[in-house]
Amino acid sequence: MTFILDAVDFKKGQGLVPVVVQDAEDGVVLMLAYSNREALKLTLATGKAWYWSRSRNALWLKGEESGHVQLVQEIRLDCDGDTLLYVVRQTGDGACHEGYRSCFFRRLTAEGEQVIEERIFDPAHVYKK
Repeated sequence: MTFILDAVDFKKGQGLVPVVVQDAEDGVVLMLAYSNREALKLTLATGKAWYWSRSRNALWLKGEESGHVQLVQEIRLDCDGDTLLYVVRQTGDGACHEGYRSCFFRRLTAEGEQVIEERIFDPAHVYKK
């Protein structure tokens, strides 16, 4: 595990690296998140995707509230050593907290923004805050 942790360059991003999250079955990009060393360590130890929440300034287990956990099948490191790719098996309905399978449910064009996915769950029922 130490080799993997040491291979990632956390210094460039002041302790954080971006994590692109891709569905293992069909290759769809589900989301972008951030990891620090501790989140990566927890991911390696548990097989579940852990991230660093910049808005909450805290570690975050994906799915801890929604139940939509990401089971990490593979971790890849980019050529610069400062970006991770998690290939995951997404459990539950989706990865997006707005109720979509992917966080990339909008297309931007010269004419404006277009929603290109169907909402698959109601966030109000999943995230009871």
